Formats: sequence, C-alpha cells, structure tokens
Amino acid sequence: MSTEQPFRISVSESDLEVLHQKLELFRFPDELHCAGWDYGAPLGDIKRLVARWRDGFDWRKAETKINELPMYTRDIEVEGYGTLSIHYIHQRSTVKNAIPLLFVHGWPGHFLEVRKMLPMLTAASTEHPSFHVVALSLPGFGFSEAPKKPGFAGRQYSEVFNKLMLSLGYPEYAYQGGDWGHLLGVHAVNHYGNKHIKAWHTNIPIYRLPTLWTHPLLYVGMFTLPFSKAAQADIQATKEWRQKGLGYFVEQSTMPQTIGYSLADSPVGLLAWIYEKLVGWSDNYPWTDDEVLEWVSVYWFSRSGPAAAGRIYYEMTDGGTRDYFEGTMWTSTPLGVSFFPREIVRLPKSWSHMLGKVVFHSEHDKGGHFAAFEQPELLAGDLRRMFKKGGPAYNIVPGKSGYDGSI
Repeated sequence: MSTEQPFRISVSESDLEVLHQKLELFRFPDELHCAGWDYGAPLGDIKRLVARWRDGFDWRKAETKINELPMYTRDIEVEGYGTLSIHYIHQRSTVKNAIPLLFVHGWPGHFLEVRKMLPMLTAASTEHPSFHVVALSLPGFGFSEAPKKPGFAGRQYSEVFNKLMLSLGYPEYAYQGGDWGHLLGVHAVNHYGNKHIKAWHTNIPIYRLPTLWTHPLLYVGMFTLPFSKAAQADIQATKEWRQKGLGYFVEQSTMPQTIGYSLADSPVGLLAWIYEKLVGWSDNYPWTDDEVLEWVSVYWFSRSGPAAAGRIYYEMTDGGTRDYFEGTMWTSTPLGVSFFPREIVRLPKSWSHMLGKVVFHSEHDKGGHFAAFEQPELLAGDLRRMFKKGGPAYNIVPGKSGYDGSI
C-alpha cells in the first residue's frame, strides 16, 4: 500500500462549462396534468433545480467548503483487481484513546453523509466516547477509483475497508453503515469480524427472511405478525416500496450500462434519478436546493463518472440472479441496531438478531434512509451510547476506550 496523499477537489473550468452547456441545452419531457410524484420526480421541481444549478448554485463555494475536510487518497491493492486509489476523510479526535470508526455510505449517498456527525463523533468529553472517523468513498463512487474488471463484490469491498484501516494504523476498529454500508458491513464482519472489526452498528438492520431450518423461533413467530399492528404497518410500507419503488434496483442490478449512458451524459437525468430518492426516502427532511445540487454534483464530478456507482448493484447480485447476502452468516461480532420510522425497508425488529450478536437496540420517532444526514444527533447519540462507559461495547477496541484521562 502506498503512503497517504492529501486530497483536494479541483473541478476544472472546462468541466464546469460543459455542465452549464448541458443544462442550457436540456430538453425537458412533458408531464401529465396533476401527476405529482405518482410518475416520478415532478417536472416543476426539476425545472426549478436546473435553473438554480445553471444560474445560481456556486460550485466553487461548495468545493471550498468540502475541501476544509481532512481528505486523502491512498492506493489499496485488491487481490485479483490490482491497485485502486481510494479517497477518504480521516478526521482524528484530540482524544488519544479515541475509538477508530469506519463509516461506509451507500447509493445514492456518498462520503459527505458523515459531515454533520464529524464534530459530534470526534468531540472530547467525560460524558461520552470520542472517535477517530474514517469515511471513504466506495470504489466507483465520489473520488475513489472504480474497478476495471467484473466481479468486484462483497469480499473485495471488505478487503478495501480492512486494508485502509490497517494502513491508517487501526488494526482493530468499529464499523458503521447504512444502505450499501450495511449490506457490505455484513460481508465485512463475516471476513474480518472479531479479529479486526470489534463491533459494528447499522441503521438499516435487514437480512434474509427466517426459515424453519435456520431460525425456527423467528419463523414460527411470523404466524403472529398479523396480530401486531406495528409489524403490519412496517410490512405494508415495505410491500408498497417493493411494488412502486424498486425499479431503480432492477435496472441497476441487471443493465447498469444502459442507464449509465443517460447518467453520464445528462446532468438533468442524473439529478432526477437521485432527487427522487433523496425526497422519497427521507422523513420529510427540508432539502434546500443547494443541498440537493451539492449532493448531485459530487456524482457528476466524480472520478469515474456517474455511471460507475450503479454497478455495485450488478456485482453484488451477479446481475440480479442471487441474494446480495450470499456467502454470509450470523456472526458473534457485537452489533448495534437503530431503527428509523421512514426507512425504506422495515421488517420485524426481532429479525435483526439473524445478523449477529445484538448488544444495542434503539428506536426513533423520526428519520428516514439518510439517517446520518437527516438526524445526525440521533445516530451519533446511538454510537455514543453503544460505546460509552457502562455501554454494551465499552472498551471493545483494546486500548481505545474513547476516553482520555486528561478530560
């Protein structure tokens, strides 16, 4: 592995000019009368956002703000795939014994999802633990290099995670993830749990359905679900999402190259593709236009282009032919789970025990799929409570309690 290199985003003027030209020339589709959100992202919303992106949004201001974060790149050798340049934030705490924490985003997220939580997680206090936070861009996302060969899936992502943390001097660490960060976390703890990943936390604790042979008690418990109003509401919400909101998953897990042409060439197409999810998957979060445009701009200006990120769906499901949990099983690595009411997939909470040894459980009355961005205080608070003195994962990373004797 190479040495760490400081990193700053520096989008060229020519790339900005191309973006503005494309925004100027875009041909909008029509829209049915009173369509609202029923057919996808509303035309009025997209026209407003495009006008702002073209004439008002200041990328240079956003770029300068992002560059205040301690960002780096490092070459990571991945078995069978050569060397990939991986981009990451590495925000260290002033607490000597802070807990190393790897934060992993998903799609359509990116490394900036962690930004609001950084000052909370790294803060020094006698009341809660502190963390050294590492938040990478997944390969093919943001400013990390994309794999050049097919087949880059759970084992390879896990290898990147672990080698990055080892290279930073963190042979033992904690892990947090949502969306793909959760799904890849399942693989990571199967490969590196207990030895390297000492504990992990997820804000979308989903796994396979229980069967009579693998989890007989949970399987039998399914017959009582019709008598639980809360369980029925969660199952109904998940059913509706699978019926009306799963199109993106099917497309990206079967033919990502086809949709990739549109995403790579059309900033408006990319905007609509992501904006629909930002609004639909959050819990009435008051998105500002500039928040949306910064979010989408990270994809537009990404190192490998907007199409690269979608391939994770294909590789993790082998083109839609297998379960993305394939090859994983229950592990004894201590696990914390947080439930947010507007998460897109909501299953019976007891099923989270199929993932691993649940030592921390938290339920919230607000928040959706982008918990770190929507409700950073709640998610950071859960991590603090899980790893605090007297908590279920206190001192789980040897010599890294999260506290310093000087505070």
